[in-house]
Amino acid sequence: MQGNEIDLFKTAIILAGGKSMRMGFDKQFLKLEDKSNIDLLIEKLSPIFDDFLIVTNKPNEYDKEYIRVVSDEIKDKGPLSGIHIGLKESKSKYSYLIACDMPIVNLDYIRYMMDLIKRKQSYAVVTKARIGIEPFNGFYSKDLIKPIETYLKGNKRDIKTLLETVDTTYISYKKALRMSPDWSMFLNLNTKEDLKIYESFRV
Repeated sequence: MQGNEIDLFKTAIILAGGKSMRMGFDKQFLKLEDKSNIDLLIEKLSPIFDDFLIVTNKPNEYDKEYIRVVSDEIKDKGPLSGIHIGLKESKSKYSYLIACDMPIVNLDYIRYMMDLIKRKQSYAVVTKARIGIEPFNGFYSKDLIKPIETYLKGNKRDIKTLLETVDTTYISYKKALRMSPDWSMFLNLNTKEDLKIYESFRV
């Protein structure tokens, strides 16, 4: 991207928190195809982004010369704390957000979301699911930093409820399904059964 584009869409934030209780080991160090999934995500996203930020509760486990690594500034508030520090440290107005356990990247869908948030200048672009929303694999604006801080100080932490209070662009479930008929771009690897599902997508 050239000119102002790079300032709008430079940074991809990878959330690497969570307790990973159902998987049985820390998912942020999950290896797929003989590489860490975070390394794979960076490879897959590099055609669009050139700045990558990992938000983790274990920063010392990463080679800081290799990638930018930060930890929550507002502690013990769940994923919204990770979004908060990610946006503060982002080098662009709009940041792409994905979780470390989401191995499948749909570049066409990412570009579609980029176009939407650029045109509408909303605080976020996320996708509606059958029930609720998909908060990851979405875009968030730096304009959300203050609303998130206010929200967390009120001892609230639900992403969906926060987004309902600001100007959010929602992509319909039907539209997203047309672009990802198997819904694989929202697959989370929470259990070992999910790993088997991932392998079936790769066949």
